[in-house]
Order: sequence, then C-alpha cells, then structure tokens
Amino acid sequence: MSEQMEVALLGGGCFWCLDAVYRQVRGVTAVACGYAGGHLPQPTHEQVATGGTGHAQVVRLAFNPAIVSYHDVLEVFFTSHDPTTVNRQGNDVGTQYRSVIFAQSAAQEAVARQVIAEMAGVWDAPIVTEVLPAAPWYQAEDAQQDYVARHPLLSYCALVAAPKVDQFRAIYASLAKN
Repeated sequence: MSEQMEVALLGGGCFWCLDAVYRQVRGVTAVACGYAGGHLPQPTHEQVATGGTGHAQVVRLAFNPAIVSYHDVLEVFFTSHDPTTVNRQGNDVGTQYRSVIFAQSAAQEAVARQVIAEMAGVWDAPIVTEVLPAAPWYQAEDAQQDYVARHPLLSYCALVAAPKVDQFRAIYASLAKN
C-alpha cells in the first residue's frame, strides 16, 4: 500500500539552511533545493543570484502527512528563518531570499494563513511572508543539493546553517529523525 504524500514549496532565505533543517524532520521523505516564482524557465544558480529572474530560492519537500502535518512543516519553517524581513535573511539580500510559501492547494493556503496568524505573536515585527499559488519549480544544480552536509566546515554552513539545525532539534525534538 503506497502512502499518500504531499508536497510543500517554501522559500526562507538561502535554500541551504532550509534544506539542512528539513532533512532532519521525521516524515519528510525528500528535500530538493530549487527556484520558483520567477519569469525565466530553467534558471541557473548564477542567474537567480543576480535577483533579476524573479525567482526565490526554495526547498521542495515531499512529506507524509500521517507522520508530519503541513501545519508542523510550516511551524518549522517559521522558526527556521526570519519571516519579518523583506527580501533578506541576515547578510543574504535580494528578492531571491524572500520569505514565501507556494501553496499547492486551497487547503495548504488556508493552513499557511492560519500558521501566519498563530506565529504573529512569536515575532517582534509583522510577518511579511508571501503566500502564493503553486508556481513552476526548477530543481537547482546538483552542487546545491544537501550542501551543508557535504560542506560542514565552510563558514556559512558552520556559522549560519548548523545553528538552525541545532535550534530545530532543540525546539522540535518530537519531530526530529533519530
């Protein structure tokens, strides 16, 4: 019997961080870095990095909602990046680093708006995360996939991404893979 899987498409700054976090989440069966929300088909990392394609760096998750709900996926999302900064995450600046949820269905859109309302009290500033309809997704180059695990000693991975993984494990121990 095959299990019913869902897809989530989320942008919260550099996709390496979200990729590293969601690889730790129980019920998430696949994570891939990519690009969505722009006007250029099949963009490259170099093109998206200019900010001129309109794409956001995103992660595409396949998850089993019987193990981890979309609501939980989004709670992890909202505590794994700063959803109050427009087109920026820390030193990463540009529209490609915006906070965005590409809802794959009306149900996902409703849950996204519910979680935004719930998380509003967690942040000192208003949440600026966009909730948009599903958009074409383009997988990033192989060099961008599972980047943090393959380059743990690079300063960005050690100083920015690894603490986000540690924070996830501390806050959401019940959602973490063993």
